[in-house]
Amino acid sequence: MAAEGKEQGSDRIFIRRVLIALALAAFVYLVWHLRGLVLMLFGAVVIATIFRALADPIRRWTHVPEGVSVALAVAIVLAILGGVGFLFGSQIGAQFQTLGTTLPDAWESFERRIGDMGFGEQLESWVAGGSGGVLSTAGRMAMMITGGIADTLVIIFGGIFLASQPRFYRSGAIKLIPPTKRALVADAMGHSERALRMWLKAQLISMTVVGTLTGIGLWLLGMPSALALALIAFTLEFIPFAGPILAAIPAVLIALLIGPEMALWVIGLYLLVQQLEGNVVYPLIQQWAVHVPAAVLLFSLIGFGMLFGIIGIIFAAPLTVVTYVLVKRLYVQEALDTPTPLPGEKEA
Repeated sequence: MAAEGKEQGSDRIFIRRVLIALALAAFVYLVWHLRGLVLMLFGAVVIATIFRALADPIRRWTHVPEGVSVALAVAIVLAILGGVGFLFGSQIGAQFQTLGTTLPDAWESFERRIGDMGFGEQLESWVAGGSGGVLSTAGRMAMMITGGIADTLVIIFGGIFLASQPRFYRSGAIKLIPPTKRALVADAMGHSERALRMWLKAQLISMTVVGTLTGIGLWLLGMPSALALALIAFTLEFIPFAGPILAAIPAVLIALLIGPEMALWVIGLYLLVQQLEGNVVYPLIQQWAVHVPAAVLLFSLIGFGMLFGIIGIIFAAPLTVVTYVLVKRLYVQEALDTPTPLPGEKEA
């Protein structure tokens, strides 16, 4: 009887483990098919972190309720955007319209120059094979822009909801964790939130410096649409590695319309701005910078791009920061019992 009871107990343990494995497999399968929604949720977390970074000081200074401080933070962001639009909106709009008409001519000029060098057929085959035709590309771009606007609105409003009641959503997520691990998970979430806030602060400074220096440099060079190109450089600086290259492409194409000498000056300007950002600005913001190894960030950018597409590339850096901190806290420190500093902590 004892042997039979022991056998039944082992069977129950085996069945329980099989059910747990099946449940985990089903969860991974569900997350994979809803990966776009998961990424949008993370985007809302990023937006919520930005609003909380503004709302927390407002609440400390004014002692207003949490919801009111978030509303004031949203109002401040909207006021800043509205002020920029009021002061420079017409100029930026005109310059982007000019870019829309100039870039096709710039591309044709680039094609002619490549053709004169004997690489015209290779360029045409590459463009045709990668785009699948101009009309289909235009249709896909229109659908992408429309879907991107809708997704952006969902992410922004989701971020506002998360920012208005962070404790409610955070405690709800922690309740899904077994009670013995809730304190550990809460601590890891706190560290990842702090790291994300620090990274966003450092990134905003870098984006502002890059956009400003690029705009001033293009204006001094006499480049057309300098303000619009500076805004593109400011925005794409959010994407590591690929962003600065993508930002330089339209400027170089337009510069080629003026002449090869201007194109060389523009290339030199973008290289100089990146050198200044990496060697002058970055050391000044070390207190907020989150140190993620460059190789990890590069392959994360490629991996998230393969998994999630363009939106994965956009959020690759903050996703990597959060994942990096969680791995260090939950695996290196907790599972391996190995001391390692987290963002904001000093080396032992």
